[in-house]
Amino acid sequence: MTNYKTVFFVLGILLIILGFFMIAPIMVQLIYEDGLDGTFVYSSIVTIFMGILFLLSNLDQDRKLNLQQAFLLTSLSWIGIAIFGSLPFILSDLELTFSDAFFESMSGITTTGSTVIGDLSNVPKAILIWRSLLQWLGGIGIVVMAITVLPLLNVGGMQLFKLQSGDTTEKILPRTREIAFKIILIYFFLSSVCAVSYFFVGMNVFDSIAHAMTTIATGGFSTYSESIGYFQNPKIEIVSIIFIISGSIPFIAYLKYLDGNKKIFFQDTQIKGLIYICLISIIIITLNLLIKEHGNFFSNLRLSAFNVVSILSGTGYVTTNFNLWGNFSLVFFLLLMFIGGCAGSTACGIKVFRIQILWLFIINEIKKSVYPRGVFPLSYNKEKIDKRFISPIISFIFLYFLIFFLVAMLLSFTGLDFITSFSGAATAISNVGPGLGDMIGPSGNFSELSNFAKWILSFAMLLGRLEIFTLLVLFFPGFWKN
Repeated sequence: MTNYKTVFFVLGILLIILGFFMIAPIMVQLIYEDGLDGTFVYSSIVTIFMGILFLLSNLDQDRKLNLQQAFLLTSLSWIGIAIFGSLPFILSDLELTFSDAFFESMSGITTTGSTVIGDLSNVPKAILIWRSLLQWLGGIGIVVMAITVLPLLNVGGMQLFKLQSGDTTEKILPRTREIAFKIILIYFFLSSVCAVSYFFVGMNVFDSIAHAMTTIATGGFSTYSESIGYFQNPKIEIVSIIFIISGSIPFIAYLKYLDGNKKIFFQDTQIKGLIYICLISIIIITLNLLIKEHGNFFSNLRLSAFNVVSILSGTGYVTTNFNLWGNFSLVFFLLLMFIGGCAGSTACGIKVFRIQILWLFIINEIKKSVYPRGVFPLSYNKEKIDKRFISPIISFIFLYFLIFFLVAMLLSFTGLDFITSFSGAATAISNVGPGLGDMIGPSGNFSELSNFAKWILSFAMLLGRLEIFTLLVLFFPGFWKN
């Protein structure tokens, strides 16, 4: 029972932290005279009270986690924060059902960016800043977990990113405490610089802070229904691109840079892969728009660069309705949704490193067919890859697409059309935000979906954010046997 005590003790701490963050929207209400009510006061009291209850009822001197409890803590953290994070939406004047509120909260904490709120211009600033805070907290959480916990759980090849080869699950808590402070400092620094940059290129203070949090988190929640397109400002779009990429590269690279490796951003195979994919995709979409005679070269380049980076990283900001760009662009964006950013970043999707290693594996198999007696060792980032790392990567990608098709079929069962079902499934499991089509596309939202569809999508968001295996393994009875 000791290990379970540790799980709920840590969960209690997380809820207390979440409750204190609810004070920020109260400050916004006071500063902007936005109608101070009990929405966040009551939500904060309930969340902190439950956190203290968890904490006090699970006090124990022995703070250790085994493999099973590490998986359980990872999943319960996101589920618990999504539930309590939905309280302000439920208690607000937005008249959201529990299904809507939970969907919005899960979309925030998983940095997805899908929304059920239609006209954001009539939404109180306190709610807008809470949406941004949820994504900002979700961004920190996934980075810490991706660097400290997921590699130890051997999830989908993430063991390639162990900080030390001797790490074990028993070291999870001390290891997390050791590096969490550095990550939070880096994360806060990037967020601050992003906010200041937004302010100097045309945003007001509130919009700068709100968008900075969702930019670094690659979340995509905006304070306007038109997203970044509301501003129609090329400088704002450039700032967005720079800091979206900053959030999409591995945070372990920042740690290595601070430790003295000044060339890490130019040497890391995954970072180079992300940049290459971005550049090639921008060229392809720009050429497609020119062929379609959509506009002049520079306007097409601007539109392509922003929306490619946003969709690939899973941020989900938009500057235009790309539904009007033709079928090729829609299919291409669907492909980018699946790829995602780098492992150990705030970005989503299958992750660049898995695509790269799968490609190397395929090339290696072709070489073996041509030269049966040849020996072709696999290497990644100048290090040899053991064959045992290939299996979980292939399994992850297979399961990723299997769940995508299952979610798409369930959505179509609710009566949604093909493009809405498929893009909805893709944007949920890849944590992107907007889908394709008129209903959930860049100019729409998810409010018209049935409650069943919203719960399916919420579960898919959680699966995608937690690298699928982390959550699914909890449903296998054999996993809990010693």
